[in-house]
Amino acid sequence: MKKQFYRLSQALLFMVLLTFSQCKKTDVKATAPAVNLKINNTSSFAASGPGGGVLMQAFYWNTPTGTSWWSTVNGKIAAWDAAGISAIWLPPATKGQSGGSSMGYDPFDYFDFGTYNQMGSVTTRFGNLTDLNTLIANAHTHNIQVYADMVLNHCSGGALEANPYTGTNTYTSFTPLSGKFLRSYSDFHPNNIHASDEGSFGGFPDLCHAQANVSNWVYNASYSMSRYYKNTMHYDGWRFDYVLGYGAWVVQNYVNSVGGFAVGEDWDGNAANLQNWVNATGGTSSAFDFACFYAMHSAFDSHDLTHLNDDMLLKRNGAKSVTFVSNHDTDIIGDKYSAYAYIMTHEGYPCVFYNDYETWLTKSRMNNLIWIHRTLAGGTTTNLYSATDQYIDRRNGYGAAPGVIVYFNGTDYWQQQWVTSNWANQQIKEYTGASSWIQTVAADGRVLIQAPPHAYSIWSVTGY
Repeated sequence: MKKQFYRLSQALLFMVLLTFSQCKKTDVKATAPAVNLKINNTSSFAASGPGGGVLMQAFYWNTPTGTSWWSTVNGKIAAWDAAGISAIWLPPATKGQSGGSSMGYDPFDYFDFGTYNQMGSVTTRFGNLTDLNTLIANAHTHNIQVYADMVLNHCSGGALEANPYTGTNTYTSFTPLSGKFLRSYSDFHPNNIHASDEGSFGGFPDLCHAQANVSNWVYNASYSMSRYYKNTMHYDGWRFDYVLGYGAWVVQNYVNSVGGFAVGEDWDGNAANLQNWVNATGGTSSAFDFACFYAMHSAFDSHDLTHLNDDMLLKRNGAKSVTFVSNHDTDIIGDKYSAYAYIMTHEGYPCVFYNDYETWLTKSRMNNLIWIHRTLAGGTTTNLYSATDQYIDRRNGYGAAPGVIVYFNGTDYWQQQWVTSNWANQQIKEYTGASSWIQTVAADGRVLIQAPPHAYSIWSVTGY
């Protein structure tokens, strides 16, 4: 919520294996192959190309002030579309208590997108309403969906008022200049309905979604946020902040009111708990796969690749898993390339972090992984090899996606393994540029593949 992977076989054996496998070996390249990354995005991430879409978190903590972040993002839309990005997740776009310096997680006026002079500024940290509308319209021109970050647990910036439920004065009087969603002490906890809900955050006034005034303004009434954001602002989906703080039924009711893609920030590394939360939303929402996130950290940074066998939401319910390597809150994975290779070759809806893509990592290498996800990776997963220093999975293919074999090597030297593929009597190649081998798969599906030290290789049939 808030800022918070050379040893080759002996020469004789190597030559025998090469002859038996009918492989053709040339010099191994370190660079990614030239590929056409332009993909026609569609409105549904699950249908956005054979392997599915890719989400971009289009901000980071402490984005610059004094400029229009909406205009900055707008200037990247065409390039992101060409790279295969199918949706963007924008930060909370409305006025917070901190005004022009607010990252949006201290919501004051849910209907002020940079229009009203309140909380010390007219614009938000990210810009004004005109620039935001331009960004959303341009994204839609490129068939890129736009997801709103919804902060529904708490509010900030209210005036003091006498509160009969606490016997004190509380900062619970909200009269925003938009004139919409006025709130008072009865809209927060404690109140006449109950003393608390699933959780509060940082001492902020905690919204009570059981109160009619709150539920009407959030999703229930014709004038609600859900309808305004969908029908007037034209958002396509929702990222729900800190869902541990209120009932999953709130997310369910919100999504049922307007539809669209939804994902919840259920910060829990237990895959069973993540699945339980998804179930509690009636299946209306996905969840960020924190179980996968922590497993990748253990696998790639603690040098034990068997952690990729750990329980994850993507293994329980890939259609409801949003996978990620880092975000505006947490950035603990050191071997990011391997982590991105994992989420781009496995089930789930992968999310790319803005700073990883635009600043910290090599963009061409990231684009290659996005292309692999969009074009090749599909179907169920079968583990082919698992050890502390080597790990190999096979995506079995689905529809137009032929599937891939991804090989992680955690040793100091090149490694190779015989594996069983789904591509009998076909030629395969390595699609990241790590290896120049062209292998012919045997009739029984067996084929020899290799991976470079402390890195990965990704294999599929030739012709793409």
